[in-house]
Amino acid sequence: ESTCVSCGQCVLVCPTGALGERDETDKALDFICDPEITTVVQFAPAVRVAFGEEFDMPAGTNVEGQIIAACRKIGIDVVLDTNFGADVVIMEEGTELLGRLKDRSQPTFTSCCPAWINFAEIHYPDILPLLSSTRSPQQVLSKVAKTYLPGKLDIAPENVRVISIMPCVAKKDEAVRPQLATEAGPDTDVVLTTREFARLLRREGIDLKDLEPSTFDDPHMSAYSGAGAIFGTTGGVMEAALRTIYAVVNGKELEEVEMSQLRGFEGIREATVDLGGAVGEVKIAMVHGLGDTRALVEKIRSGEADYDFIEVMACPGGCVDGGGSLRSKKEYLPLAQARRETIYNVDRVAKVRQSHNNPQVQALYKDFLGEPNGEKAHELLHTRYEDRKRELNQTVKEIWDDITMGSVVY
Repeated sequence: ESTCVSCGQCVLVCPTGALGERDETDKALDFICDPEITTVVQFAPAVRVAFGEEFDMPAGTNVEGQIIAACRKIGIDVVLDTNFGADVVIMEEGTELLGRLKDRSQPTFTSCCPAWINFAEIHYPDILPLLSSTRSPQQVLSKVAKTYLPGKLDIAPENVRVISIMPCVAKKDEAVRPQLATEAGPDTDVVLTTREFARLLRREGIDLKDLEPSTFDDPHMSAYSGAGAIFGTTGGVMEAALRTIYAVVNGKELEEVEMSQLRGFEGIREATVDLGGAVGEVKIAMVHGLGDTRALVEKIRSGEADYDFIEVMACPGGCVDGGGSLRSKKEYLPLAQARRETIYNVDRVAKVRQSHNNPQVQALYKDFLGEPNGEKAHELLHTRYEDRKRELNQTVKEIWDDITMGSVVY
């Protein structure tokens, strides 16, 4: 009956270290060591800019290459990037948003953050129809890894196990949602937080600082755009989506892909963006942290706020300071800003900066999925939500009524 949304922020601030995630490193190692199993690892955009701190590297160091090398050293068969899944999410969510913009009577909320999904289901189930039905990048990539990748690599789908490395505790909760599983099992088999992955590497005697960076070698699901990379920070999902939506509406790319009006650390930020064509101006908002999220949702429900598209991230700063990240006694803001700036630099140096221009994403749709938000894509890459609102126990209600009416003193 808990109203906890599994964001994991309590773990970061617990002064005694008594709180922690459910450790699944043994389960991950069982998969890795089983010769009959093909292990596929994916890691999130924010992991590459925060993980180095676990091994005394400067905040914001991009350790993407070292993570790939570490995965290979412990016996992982295939290393993928959740950024690829983020690019696919933009194809689906962007198409979905364009359809909803024909009727602007209600806003559309992003659906990438599982703690936000839990928060909506438990506290505000009346707004569930406003959420995008597109799965998160983790779940999109896991589904594609178990349906599309086996045919490309000539491996048995039933033997594939997906291990996900995330800066987020809520991803563990997301992975066991019944909506994100089949009769064969969950799409994501194990989720390790950044802290767990660090413990696993130390257990295997691996120090990230000692590893030579490696590169992805899978030709099907390893490329990513700069837009996919910026998913790891607040405002990034919004910016990535608008880059692609603008191109779809106008048949040309945005001249300035970096949208400064969408970047900032304020709890709630809003802007108006002209997407041109038949869409015109859209009113958008970005919110991070559940206190500000609650305030924004209340304003929308009461009619005080009016937006077309809203990005929500439960953790302050977004995934770069997720509940699965390194515990630190240092000031939060400098760490988050360093991680965030590195993510933006990944975008700036990327050869491709829009999700729809990722050649491997284009191949995925051409060879397997068909049209974005089409029948097959919708079946595999979308989900549903459910009302999980917690009601007070009837006895508690009766006691509370007695107290508030003044008829009983306890």
